[in-house]
This record gives sequence, structure tokens and C-alpha cells, in this order.
Amino acid sequence: MHWLPVPLVERADVTEPDWSRHADRRMALAREWDELVAQVREMDGFEDFLRPPRVEQLREAATDGPVVIVNVSRWRCDALIVRAGEDVADVELDALTLDRAVERVNAYLDVLHEDQAAYLALLDARERREDGQLSRDEFLGAATKYEQVRTATETHLTGLLAWLWDVIAEPVLDALGPASPEGGELPRLWWCPTGPLTLLPLHAAGRHDVPGAAVFDRVVSSYTPTLRALLESRTRSTSAPATGLQESLVAVALGETPGQPMLPNVDREIAVLHRLLPDRLEVLSGSGATVAAVLDAMAARRWAHFSCHGDQNLADPSQGGLLLYDDLLSITAITARQYHGDFAFLSACKTATGGVSLPDEAITLAAALHYTGYNHVIATLWSVWDPSAVEVTEAVYEEIVADGMLHPGRSARALHHAVARLRERNLDRPGVWTPFIHIGP
Repeated sequence: MHWLPVPLVERADVTEPDWSRHADRRMALAREWDELVAQVREMDGFEDFLRPPRVEQLREAATDGPVVIVNVSRWRCDALIVRAGEDVADVELDALTLDRAVERVNAYLDVLHEDQAAYLALLDARERREDGQLSRDEFLGAATKYEQVRTATETHLTGLLAWLWDVIAEPVLDALGPASPEGGELPRLWWCPTGPLTLLPLHAAGRHDVPGAAVFDRVVSSYTPTLRALLESRTRSTSAPATGLQESLVAVALGETPGQPMLPNVDREIAVLHRLLPDRLEVLSGSGATVAAVLDAMAARRWAHFSCHGDQNLADPSQGGLLLYDDLLSITAITARQYHGDFAFLSACKTATGGVSLPDEAITLAAALHYTGYNHVIATLWSVWDPSAVEVTEAVYEEIVADGMLHPGRSARALHHAVARLRERNLDRPGVWTPFIHIGP
């Protein structure tokens, strides 16, 4: 096979790029862009189009109480207190360092991992004992091991909450001044942690054996991923509901999920919802609780309750989510849609736990629901196995449901009241009451 020779091209015949012409074209396009943006900003309601939010605007996120942004860096750590109509106040956190925060988070995650592993081992031992595959002594050994791990978990959490109080919460609350509750109600406060602190329970910080030395004694805590998210949720909560959206609740009830441990309190939670919202409830259970069915029901209703298994991938948090009958309802799938919900209760495990590689991005199921349209979200920071935790669910709904309607604006205080009662009986067991959090206005 012969190749035809390629004729040589004289250098003079090669067209050089006209760089000056390309530069002129880019400058002209840039001027056209600026002119178009200026025209848009002259339209009513678009004055801030493509501009970063103004500080004056962001301060309105703190309309109902201060927002505390806890900043952690290798240079210094501060708490920025944002209040409506006031300058942002800075509280330097001298006792907090980035290295110490990372060390605390790693130890905390290790303890939670060991605790969950011990509980799952106990469930496996119980099942094998019932099937005759395990002796009584072997089962008692697994039970003893779990109790030892639980004791270590509670000891660790007690120390962690005291540390959070000493280095963050107490300096912040002291800077805010003494609380002056109206009608006996504590004031509201929103935590906006950054970096590794996004994984820690700031709302439960305290030396709980000392009266008044705990966040629970001073404020009703909520969380927000960002000031802007809180501001937008406030706007949504005062807007008229979307046309065609049903004022009803979809409850996902999966006491038994293929490949997962049994959840014994699901029926009890659903019974409460049937009693309080008999005419405004749709229950998806068993084979009916599929990813497609749940997503469709969420899009059609203002309220949602999830009583099922949840999981979180700390290395790839967007792949965390809810374990449904047929598949995982992932955070990625949730954020692919936009909702117009008022309230979501995540009675599932680890729905508010983010990732370790990019903690500032707060990629959790709870935050995903909040970002995509649910104004109020109640979730948990880690797996909740204690049966008394179902008391929180019942107590919250008892307080936020009245006259057959659900009132999401009461959810933060309702959660605080429910957890405070549980805390009174379990001061030495913070693992029972610490996980529950509220996100939203």
C-alpha cells in the first residue's frame, strides 16, 4: 500500500491567529454582559441579581433570635453573633483550636462507631440465641460487652459536652447576656457551626450536673447550614402554600427492611399519627415504601415523617440517605427535586451527620430536605437505639398538632420540651437525649 505524498505548504500560506480580534470580541461580550446585568437589576425585585447577599439583608435571618456562627481555623477561632439591626459581634474563643476540634471529632466518631457495632453484635447474638445457635453464656457475653461499650459511650459524651460548654457555648451565652424569657419561655438561638464542629452536638453542650450550666437551661436551640438558608426558610414559611399541595402528612413506616435490624417502635409512632391526624395521613409501609412512591408522595404533601433506617457515608455524604423497601433514597435523589414542604420528621438514624472530608458543606439528609424546600426538619445526629427515644416523637407531635392540623412553627420548642423531659431522667446518659436536633426558622 502506498501513501500519497502530502504537499508541502509554504509558511506564508499559514494563517496566523488574529489575537487582537479575539481580544476585542471578548471585551465586547463582557460589556454586553455588564449591560444586560444592569438592565436586570433595574427591574423590581431584581436589584441584587448576581450580587452576594448584603450584610444588612443577612442580618434579617436573626429576626427571632441571634445566629451564632462558630468559625474554626488554624489561625484563630471565633463566634460571630448575628442579631437583627445590630452590628455583628465577635467573641474570640481562646480555648478552642482547629487541631483540638479535629481530635475531639475523631474520638467522638470512633466512639459512636464502636457503640453501633456493639449493638448490632448484640442483635445478632440475640437472633442466634433464639435459633439455638448460641449458648446462654455466649449471649450473656455479648450483652455484657454491649453494656461496657454503652458505659464508655456515655462517659465520653459527658466529657465532650462539658468541653463544648467550656470552650464555645459558655463564652457565647455569657456574651449574649442573661436570658429574659417572656412568659417563662426560653429565647431562641440558632447555631451555624463550621468545619469539624458541624459534626458535634453544640445544642447539648453543658456540665449537666451543675444547675444552669448547659445550653438547654439558657436557650431553645436550632441549627442552620448558612445564614442565607435560614433567611430563605423564613421567607418560605410566611409565603402562601404552593397550589395543589395537600395539607397532609406522608409517613414512611418500615419496621422491617430487607437486610436491616428490626425497628420495634415504628408501629407505636404510626399509631400516634393515626390518632392525631386521622384525616390527613397517608402511610407507606412494606413493599409500598419504594423510592418512587416516597418521592411522589413527598412532592404532593406539605408534611413528611420517616420511621425507618437511615445511613450516612462519611467519606461520600451525598450517598447517605434513607433505606427504603427497594433501595436507598439518597441525598442525591432528594436534591434532584424541589419541594414545598413545611415539616419533616426524620425518626431514623444519623440523618443529620455530615461528611469528614468537606464538613463545611453540611451534606446531610436533614440539610438536603431543608435546602430543597422543607422549612422545619427534626433529625438525629447518630443512631438512636434506646426505646425511650420514641417518647420524643410522641411528645413533639402532641404539641405541634392541634384541631387536626400540624403547626410546624411550634416544632423547635416542642422538641426542646420533649428532650428536656427525657434529659431530666437521664442526666448521666446523654446518649439518650443528645442526638435530636431542629433545623429551620
